[in-house]
Amino acid sequence: MSKANGLPTGWAWSNMVNACTKIQDGTHFSPDKEKQLPAGKYPYVTAKNVRPWGLDLGDIAYLSEVDHRSIYRRCDPAQGDVLLVKDGVNAGDAAINSFEGEMSLLSSVCMLRPHKELLLSQFLRYFLLSPQGYRWLTGQMTGTAIKRIILQRIREAPVPIAPLREQRRIVAKIEELFSDLDAGVAALRRAKANLKRYRAAALKAAVEGKLTEQWRDEHSAIEPASKLLERILAERRKKWEADQLAKLAAAGKEPPKNWRARYVEPAPPDTVGVPDLPEGWCWVSMEQLVERSEYGTSVKCDYRRSGIPVLRIPNIAGGEINLTDLKHATKSLELNDGDELLPGDMLMCRTNGSIALIGKAAVVRDTLGHRFSFASYLLRFRFYDAPILASWIHLYVSSTFGRRFIERNAASSAGQHNISLSLINRMPVPLAPRAERETILANVDERLSVVSFVETAQTRQLIRASRLRQSILKQAFEGKLVPQDPKDVPASMILERIGISHALETPNRNGRASTRPISADKKSRTIPNTVTRQRRIRPG
Repeated sequence: MSKANGLPTGWAWSNMVNACTKIQDGTHFSPDKEKQLPAGKYPYVTAKNVRPWGLDLGDIAYLSEVDHRSIYRRCDPAQGDVLLVKDGVNAGDAAINSFEGEMSLLSSVCMLRPHKELLLSQFLRYFLLSPQGYRWLTGQMTGTAIKRIILQRIREAPVPIAPLREQRRIVAKIEELFSDLDAGVAALRRAKANLKRYRAAALKAAVEGKLTEQWRDEHSAIEPASKLLERILAERRKKWEADQLAKLAAAGKEPPKNWRARYVEPAPPDTVGVPDLPEGWCWVSMEQLVERSEYGTSVKCDYRRSGIPVLRIPNIAGGEINLTDLKHATKSLELNDGDELLPGDMLMCRTNGSIALIGKAAVVRDTLGHRFSFASYLLRFRFYDAPILASWIHLYVSSTFGRRFIERNAASSAGQHNISLSLINRMPVPLAPRAERETILANVDERLSVVSFVETAQTRQLIRASRLRQSILKQAFEGKLVPQDPKDVPASMILERIGISHALETPNRNGRASTRPISADKKSRTIPNTVTRQRRIRPG
């Protein structure tokens, strides 16, 4: 290791503007949407097409030759150039341009063309993706809503130059190790996909009654679900009558003649097209099972710990209530008896930009410890025969059948999906006998507990793989990944040969350097995108 510049022996610091023959971002005047074509000869590459694993042209627009030429004259990416995302959520991602023809770039992407005698494209790309390179590029990102690496910073950024032969060995070793990692990650992702399919299959089998086929053979004398439904409907009517009498008494009035005839029975389910159910089961509507259902509060809330806590979509996680990201009502929120969330209540997401979140639900399992409310984009259902019935309904809305009903019937407007309370109340639900439901819920809980355990372990392994990838890159640019060869031509000699008289001093974290690489024939050699002064950055 050279003590003079913090790099391995034979390495030298340069900066991007001198290590590359061209650095340029794409057009700042994007062609109108109507000019972006579904097919053509000239791809229009934006940030979404540049991924850490390479150039992704699967979802891309094309430009006419006229529009392409006006962009390409300024920024002419060629095969082998490094493409770096400079704007947006994936700023810092880098890929090699593998496209053989011409393409146009949006300003969110910057092309870097390494000097062929100095720097390999893959070596530069891996440096940009390394912890050191990524930190230097993104550590002082500008912008608020959209993060941005300014072009000036890219041009001024330092880059370590290794001997060319060592660069080739480093790239080969990285690709060998990454290949092994990729195979392991792919296997983990396949396993996760299989677990997801297993989870869906278990839920489907549960609400179809297939998990308890043998159980039913051994328990043929159990009470059918229709009897439970009769009791629920009778209790529902009795509660309504008690509420009406209480209201009349509070007003000092006598019950009018035939007042009981005003009761409206909940609508039965529409069973057209629904599958047959096992013996003892019956189809019911959500409304027949619900004691009360309502929308949440529209009162604004924030993180100040005052006022009543208000549960939101982030608090619905894995079918449970998660209180780690909690907001509170900013105005007084009066809760009458029974208005607060109670064990056995089910919350369901009713509106979101993602259809996958519509119908996402959680059951309140335990007393929350405070009087909680819930936001207006959630629905609350309180069931008769809770909490077992709440858990059963949650199981159903999470299954293939429940998801299909919700996704087919959800309204969509301006990119927002919605379901109404009345729609969910009409949803047909298969009702199993109580004893069988308890057996199914216990069976499913056991299966999904194992699935969750394995998924957690897989997630840890994926995180470990990501960290290992970064560790490999970090070691590569510390000179620790491959052995050095004293026969390699030092980087300083290459810099001198191509006309850069000296390299950077050891850079610092602030991105400033006291010495800027100077071209030996500065007057005669024009390097595109040169800068007025070089910033100095120290490796961290």
